[in-house]
Amino acid sequence: MTKAATLHQLDRLDQELSALFRKLESYDDTRLNHRPADGGWTVLQVLHHLILAETASLGYVQKKLSFNPTLEKAGAKAAWRLFVVDFYFRMPTKFKAPKGVDRSALPDESDFASTRKQWETQRQALRHYLSHLPEERFDRELYKHPFAGKMTLRQMLKFFGMHIKRHQKQINRVLKEAEA
Repeated sequence: MTKAATLHQLDRLDQELSALFRKLESYDDTRLNHRPADGGWTVLQVLHHLILAETASLGYVQKKLSFNPTLEKAGAKAAWRLFVVDFYFRMPTKFKAPKGVDRSALPDESDFASTRKQWETQRQALRHYLSHLPEERFDRELYKHPFAGKMTLRQMLKFFGMHIKRHQKQINRVLKEAEA
């Protein structure tokens, strides 16, 4: 769990995000703001949820490190926590989003271009922050997932990837409905 491995994980995450953006740029804002019949989130609301989750995660890490805490070295427990998140994300069960990244925090309507820019800006801030952290921070339990608990920064990024994959199914469902 090194800085280089973490930044490589971020590279892969950015590639996945670029692929999602390429897919969505072929849709107009009307379709991306389509509210599904079940009353769920629009595609753009899903994107805002993902942006908020990543922004809150970075904010947590920044705040945690601001007071120079003693951090435990990550081990099997942190790996188990990530496994649990992955397991639950693979289940078809819906989960209630935590406060701050739930429907009340999402815009009713937005546009793809500014949403994309917001996410790209957030990712640049994340990359800048991680690039400037000392190597010894990368094998520590520094990130705290709202449900699973403490993980490393690399595991945080893996969570981001799992989170996006889970919501891609929702995005695909909403887009299919919008086209019908």
